[in-house]
Amino acid sequence: MSEPMIKFDKVTKKFGDHVVLKELEFEVQPNEMVTIIGPSGSGKSTILRILMTLEPINGGVVYVDGEPLWHEERDGKFVPASEQHLRKMRSKLGMVFQQFNLFPHMTVRRNLTEAPIRVLGLSKKEAVERADELLEMVGLSDQADKFPAQLSGGQQQRVGIARALAMRPKILLFDEPTSALDPELVGEVLQVIRKLAEQHEFTMLLVTHEIPFARQVSDRVCFIDGGSIVEQGPPDEILTEPKEERTKEFLHAVLHPDE
Repeated sequence: MSEPMIKFDKVTKKFGDHVVLKELEFEVQPNEMVTIIGPSGSGKSTILRILMTLEPINGGVVYVDGEPLWHEERDGKFVPASEQHLRKMRSKLGMVFQQFNLFPHMTVRRNLTEAPIRVLGLSKKEAVERADELLEMVGLSDQADKFPAQLSGGQQQRVGIARALAMRPKILLFDEPTSALDPELVGEVLQVIRKLAEQHEFTMLLVTHEIPFARQVSDRVCFIDGGSIVEQGPPDEILTEPKEERTKEFLHAVLHPDE
């Protein structure tokens, strides 16, 4: 086994007295597509927010690409990470949010070129070439000069995926990428994620309620509840014949909401 691209080693996260993650042990291997499912409040999105350094941890160690995320090693001991270290680690990760988070005053193309020019130091020519390649990949070449408000929700989310890719991350994180979309627009976003999973070598971590989609694209599905992984394994095993009663209850509630 190669070294995990993501590793949570006994990670605890609290909000006040409320424990959201309890000594979580969790790994994602290089180029693995892992989907996290679970009820609201189970800790799914918190895992992604910790990885994006939006939420600090209260205990344990998070490793990204073999390096501690929230810590630095000095004289053989872990100390809290400096802002410089956090910046370096953030560059390894790309996040696709629920609510698109595009810059409304910038064209679609400029949404993709701004950070690569400012943060990665790409020339404008390089950044534009990269942006146009990515817009073609997500099927939006003809929308490059429009503003986000002129696009549908599905198109905006596809721009969000292209923007995350423009930073050349090693890891892509998806936080309920279709939850803000009208049902008829969900398919076009899932198609782009499926294409990424099938044709490109990325480590991908997806939080979603789209159970049929999770079955199609995942190498592994993790069911989380109460801040702990209850059950994990290949999608057909977890989503068809889960062993744990809590997993069965959750899947029944999601797949048969009217019963």
